[in-house]
Amino acid sequence: MNTTLHNAVAHGDATDEISGVETIQFNFDTIKEATDDFSNENKLGQGGFGAVYRGKLPNGQHIAVKRLANNSQQGDVEFKNEVLLVVKLQHRNLVRLLGFCLQGIERLLIYEFVPNGSLDHFIFDFGKRTELSWERRYKIINGIVRGLIYLHEDSRLRIIHRDLKASNILLDIEMNPKIADFGMARLFDVDETQGNTSRVVGTYGYMAPEYILYGQFSIKSDVFSFGILVLEILSGKKGTCFRNGENVEDLSSFAWNNWRVGTTTNIIDSTLDVGSRIEMIRCIHIGLLCVQENVADRPTMATVLMMLSSSSLTLPIPSKPAFFMHSITNESNTMLKPNRGTHSEAKSLQTSDNDISISEFHPR
Repeated sequence: MNTTLHNAVAHGDATDEISGVETIQFNFDTIKEATDDFSNENKLGQGGFGAVYRGKLPNGQHIAVKRLANNSQQGDVEFKNEVLLVVKLQHRNLVRLLGFCLQGIERLLIYEFVPNGSLDHFIFDFGKRTELSWERRYKIINGIVRGLIYLHEDSRLRIIHRDLKASNILLDIEMNPKIADFGMARLFDVDETQGNTSRVVGTYGYMAPEYILYGQFSIKSDVFSFGILVLEILSGKKGTCFRNGENVEDLSSFAWNNWRVGTTTNIIDSTLDVGSRIEMIRCIHIGLLCVQENVADRPTMATVLMMLSSSSLTLPIPSKPAFFMHSITNESNTMLKPNRGTHSEAKSLQTSDNDISISEFHPR
């Protein structure tokens, strides 16, 4: 366990915190019954960290249960302490972690249930994305920004998401965005010492180039992922690859080429026939600033919020974004290389031989 994290639990109100474990620890049989024994009918999805199931507690409360893959080597005490830290992070634009369950090799995380599912089910479906007016999309973009600012700057811990993407943005009953899986890097990783890890976790298309190639990670890597997400929300196209006439392009290159020659409106989703074109084009501009290759050139999320809030604020001119592709050289080896071409289909990473420098994670 990270020394800083250990100290955060070991000092101050440590006794109260450790005793508080019991209040957020769920009985395994209760969760098993709530999910109908983790039935396929209740399965909401499958991610890199495990499967997610819908459930209903005896008191009628609807929950989402993440059944973690059982290849973690963390001990029970370390896992409980990590949960205690993450469960205290609460913001209207984060999915709330209610608690956990431990039994044998089973490790479950219990979340609030968010009824409208994930953003990708809307934005990449032509029929459903007509439900996302520009007003709603703009609200979603702003909500994601505020959630990330909380994680990066305002929470008692500094958390870097590491896997920000459309499927990790959930929409509540009023279509407000809630960032999911924001603590998974902390709750699941086991081989971290002093801010370094040997695991790469992320999704092709959203991962910043410095993370893929050199294992370097920072809040600016989340900013890169956010930039891709903004372009997806504006265009209704996946960031990895899509067909554009005779060509297959990645979204960042498509957006850059159109922005550069003054045809930015080509990027905008055809279903967005109502709404401020000026706001839409400004958001595309902000998205391009976020996906610049040079880490230092990308804005912080706080700066992004200022850019969104003040239309009079002059935006810098973005440089050409970094484009990457990957090719599978064999079943067990993935090779990544710079390329001014296309992305392959999005694929979650679980392990890598790279040593990765990840975020600081300081108690506030």
